[in-house]
Amino acid sequence: MSSSDGGDDGSASSGAGSGPVVLGSKPIEDGFSQLRVTDLANGGAANDGDGEAAAAEGSGGREGIAAEVGEVEDGGAASARAGGRSEIEEIGEARVMWRSNSEGEGEAQGSPSSSGYAGERGSSSGGSGIGEEEGEEEDEIEEVRSDAVSDSQAAWMPGKRHVMQDDASISWRKRKKHFFILSHSGKPIYSRYGDEHKLAGFSATLQAIISFVENGGDRVKLVRAGKHQVVFLVKGPIYLVCISCTEEPYESLRGQLELIYGQMILILTKSVNRCFEKNPKFDMTPLLGGTDVVFSSLIHSFSWNPATFLHAYTCLPLGYATRQAAGAVLQDVADSGVLFAILMCKHKVVSLVGAQKASLHPDDMLLLANFVMSSESFRTSENFSPICLPRYNPMAFLYAYVHYLDVETYLMLLTTSSDAFYHLKDCRMRIETVLLKSNVLSEVQRSMLDGGMRVEDLPIDPLPRSGSLLPRLGQGRPVTDSQESLKEAYAGIGGPAGLWHFIYRSIYLDQYVASEFSPPFNTLRQQKRLYRAYQKMYASMHDKGIGAHKTQFRRDEHYVLLCWVTQDFELYAAFDPLADKVWFSLSYYFFFQMFRDSCLLFTKL
Repeated sequence: MSSSDGGDDGSASSGAGSGPVVLGSKPIEDGFSQLRVTDLANGGAANDGDGEAAAAEGSGGREGIAAEVGEVEDGGAASARAGGRSEIEEIGEARVMWRSNSEGEGEAQGSPSSSGYAGERGSSSGGSGIGEEEGEEEDEIEEVRSDAVSDSQAAWMPGKRHVMQDDASISWRKRKKHFFILSHSGKPIYSRYGDEHKLAGFSATLQAIISFVENGGDRVKLVRAGKHQVVFLVKGPIYLVCISCTEEPYESLRGQLELIYGQMILILTKSVNRCFEKNPKFDMTPLLGGTDVVFSSLIHSFSWNPATFLHAYTCLPLGYATRQAAGAVLQDVADSGVLFAILMCKHKVVSLVGAQKASLHPDDMLLLANFVMSSESFRTSENFSPICLPRYNPMAFLYAYVHYLDVETYLMLLTTSSDAFYHLKDCRMRIETVLLKSNVLSEVQRSMLDGGMRVEDLPIDPLPRSGSLLPRLGQGRPVTDSQESLKEAYAGIGGPAGLWHFIYRSIYLDQYVASEFSPPFNTLRQQKRLYRAYQKMYASMHDKGIGAHKTQFRRDEHYVLLCWVTQDFELYAAFDPLADKVWFSLSYYFFFQMFRDSCLLFTKL
C-alpha cells in the first residue's frame, strides 16, 4: 500500500490493497470526544439494541461456559478467583497506521516487574500494595476549573473510579488516558473510566473502525487525532483500545495493551475464544466479575513500574547467605512436584525456583504479582486459585497456592494438579518454619525498612580499585578526605558524577535494579516525567525501524539522559544537566563493575 496525503478535506479513498482509505466525511474533532465514523453503514458495528438480549443469553449458559473456559474452584480452601511493515495514511488531522496481514500478532509485549518507585511504596485498603498516586495529572484529567485539586495530591485508590460517567460527560472526555476492552461484536467488556454499559455506543464506534479497516484487508494499529493517539490491539475476538494524550510512544502504549490482555488471560485462559466462536454475542463480563481492581492496579503500574516496559523483574536487596537460605528451601519444595515456588515482598522477588526446564517469563511474574496484590482475599486467608500464565501456556490453567507470611511478604506455589491444596499447604508450613529459623523473614523486613539503593550512597570514585563496590543499602559508607572533598563539590546534585537516578537491567538474568528517587526528584510529577523519559529512550533504542544502536544522550532543561545498551546489560541514567560529559564515559565502567557479579541485588536462577 502506498502512502499519500489526505488533502485539506480530511478524506481519501482506497481499495482493498492500495490507495488511501475513507474513514468518513467528518474529521476527528475535539480530541477523541467527537470520534465518529459517518459512512461505515454496515461496516460491522454492533447493534446496541442487542446488548440486553446478549447478556441474558450469555448468563443463561454461564455454567457451561465456565466449564469450557476451565473455571475451577477448590472446595477445601477459599478460592481467590478475582473473577509487510505498516504504512501511514494522513487524513487531515488524523493519521492511520496500517499493518499488513502477513505481520503476526506475536510482537514483543510491553514489559513487567518492579522497583523502589514511589508508586510502589505504602499500601492501600484494596490490597494493591501501591501507595500514593504518582502524579496522575499526566494520565488523569485536565483541570476543569482553576480551583480543582490535582490528582497527584490524592491517594490512589484501587478499583474503578468515576463509574457514573459516560462519553457525554465533559470530565470523562478530558481524561488523558483511557483503556477499553470490547468484543468483536462491539460489546463493552471493560473500561478504565465510566460504566461499560453506558459506553456501549462508544465501544460500537471503536469496533466499527476496526471492522471497516479489516474489511479492506488491513488492520488498524494507530489513529492520531491532534494530541491524541488511539492505539488498537486485536486478539482474535477480543479488541483492546487505548486513547491517550500523554505523549507516550506507540510501542509503549501497545505494550500496555498486551499486558492488559495478558492479565485477562491469566484469569480466564485463551480458551475463552471458543465461547465467542459458539456465540458471537457472548457476554464475558460475568466471568470477569470483581476484577476491576486487578485491571486498575495494572494500569496504575504503567505510571511507576519500569517492569512494564523493561521485560524484567527486580529483586529485594538481600545478603548472599540470606538469599541462598531462601532458595534452598524453595528448591526442596520444587523437587517434590511444585512447578514454581516464588517468595516475594510486594513486587520484589526474594527467591524464585522452578522445576527442571521450567522458566517463568518476567511478564508472567508481573501479572501474577499484580493479581495477588490487588485481591484483598489473598491477604486474609490461604488460597488455592486457578490461574493461567499467558507466556508459559495461554491455553491451560495452573493452580496457585498463595499465603501471606507477613503484611508484605507472600509465598506462591504453582502446580498443574487441581487437587494439590493439602500437599502445598504442607510445603508452605515447612518453608515458613525454615524461613523463621534462618531469620530470612526478619532480613526481608529489615531490607524493606532500609529501602533500596540511593545514588548518594554510591562510591564517589567512579573507578574504585579495591574493596566492595556496593555499600550496604540504606546506609552510607565511610569516605576518605579526598572523597569528602569530591562529595562537597557535588553537594546537592545527587551521587557521583552528578548522577541523579539510574536503572540497570541485566539482559541475561531478565532482572533490573533501580535507585530510589531522591532530590531533585522530590515530587510525584517530577518522578513521572523521568519515568516517561526512560520509557521513550527504551522505545527509541529498541526501534526496529532505525536499527540497533548502543548509546544515546538526551539533554533538556531538567536533566541529561544517558542510555547504554550492550549484549549483557542496559543502563538508563539521569544526570545533572551541568555535569561534565567526561564523567558520563567513566560511569559506563563504574556501573558495569558495580553490578556485574552482584549477588546482593540479583538472584541467580
